[in-house]
Amino acid sequence: MLSTMNDGPLSIARLLRQGSGPHGASAEVVTWTGDGARRSTYAEVGRDAARLAHALRGLGVTGDQRVGTFMWNNAEHLTAYLAVPSMGAVLHTLNIRLFPEQVSYVANHAEDHVVLVDHTLLPLFGKLLPEMKTVRHVVVVGGDPAALDAPSGVEVHGYADLLAGQPDEFDWPELDERSAAAMCYTSGTTANPKGVVYSHRSIYLHSMQVCMTDGMGLRQGDRGLAVVPMFHAMSWGLPYAAFMIGASMLMPDRFLQPEPLVTMMAAERPTMAAAVPTIWQGVLAELDANPRDISSMHEVVIGGSACPPAMMRTFQERYGITVVHAWGMTETSPLGSLARPPASATGEDVWPYRESQGRLPASVEGRLVGDDGGILPWDGRSVGELEVRGPWVAKAYCGDDDPEKFHDGWLRTGDVGYLTPEGFLHLTDRAKDVIKSGGEWISSVELENQVMAHPAVAEAMVIGVPDEKWSERPLVAVVLREGQSADAAELREFLTGSVAGWQLPEYWTFITEAPKTSVGKFDKKRLRQHHAEGALDVIHLT
Repeated sequence: MLSTMNDGPLSIARLLRQGSGPHGASAEVVTWTGDGARRSTYAEVGRDAARLAHALRGLGVTGDQRVGTFMWNNAEHLTAYLAVPSMGAVLHTLNIRLFPEQVSYVANHAEDHVVLVDHTLLPLFGKLLPEMKTVRHVVVVGGDPAALDAPSGVEVHGYADLLAGQPDEFDWPELDERSAAAMCYTSGTTANPKGVVYSHRSIYLHSMQVCMTDGMGLRQGDRGLAVVPMFHAMSWGLPYAAFMIGASMLMPDRFLQPEPLVTMMAAERPTMAAAVPTIWQGVLAELDANPRDISSMHEVVIGGSACPPAMMRTFQERYGITVVHAWGMTETSPLGSLARPPASATGEDVWPYRESQGRLPASVEGRLVGDDGGILPWDGRSVGELEVRGPWVAKAYCGDDDPEKFHDGWLRTGDVGYLTPEGFLHLTDRAKDVIKSGGEWISSVELENQVMAHPAVAEAMVIGVPDEKWSERPLVAVVLREGQSADAAELREFLTGSVAGWQLPEYWTFITEAPKTSVGKFDKKRLRQHHAEGALDVIHLT
């Protein structure tokens, strides 16, 4: 028996029409300029999306050609987010922080036909363009397009000139909801980046989860500060969810340093925000040094890597801001879980829930797989690798066969941890970062969080290093806060009572800056390389 319900495609065009129509006058995108803001209503964004679609048709984008973006978070990038998929093409957000050869690789692998480039990134992009073999048009957003010296066969256009005179309405086609809408490549720290292709359906469903109370809880009237880059896992789905629900978007453009971010927060009054932990560590330091009123903010979503519990408590106690811990990855669109405690938890009882990676929502199935391949119970004790599947979880990579990453229809996340009977995920480490010492496992993430609870420590990274007696022992690399001091013995003593005695690290090093990946995560591969090359001044406590 079939239902009696209508069946219409879930598409980006639906979100575009909803945001630019019913919410067109009440919601806006605000782009920071460094000393102020420029504003566009969602209705204006909708008209610009129509103009951009007409312009791209004139550049030969007539089907599912890939349209790349090499841009910051701003109104023009939001316009491309909406226009490109809605017209039937595929948006490809190029990660500006990848190694140059990787940017060229992914542009060629995706077969980008057109690339929109922010004028402030032209010096970087100009060095990459000769290696992009499929690009035929470059659209320069802002600035002078003549500043780009393009190779033969590539036409350069100015964004404003290209849109001028174009109609402000477009007949958005009816598309198969399972067709490609956008693509993003993984960061590729150990191999070439892998392409993840999102469908209209997956983005639409993911947007609904962002707006749900067990998701980010984005609401009509919210002012969401999208610090997480639009070239990283679709800015965690915030732009599309904002157009779905009528929440305004605050875009920092290239002004991602703590001082301009805090200035923007004080001026534009966001109600929620999203970014990786390193961003918020800088924000806290800036607020300590130069207090500003950010009382409009009620929540910040922190993901990308584990958030130190000490930082979560500082935000809560000092500024009344709730940190919502989240987990996900490019392959999960990226929303995998969010840490919202059950209603029954109050007072101090909320913290074990908030410090977890959160509860898997209904649309994300999860299971734990042991070393022997067996499925482990959700008992809060059994530790295994997390595998997930669901309507916004990838089942393969674009043009890359990687059977090690996909197992029997499930995505192997590479994250190790346990699940409670209530469905809360506690990740103890990445599979490649767990330290095996004397036959026992040590969580590098747990050690990092405990060290970063010390008031003198800004950042801490932990890796495993060879040890004659125990096979492997933890090495702690510490970045001290400006003007603070602490030595290795003091920090080790600080850990006493917080971690098991046999886990207390004897190897320490102090560094001026923690190496990070293109998306702000600790780059432990580089730290291991520095150690192997003898570039670290290692202190051995006996």
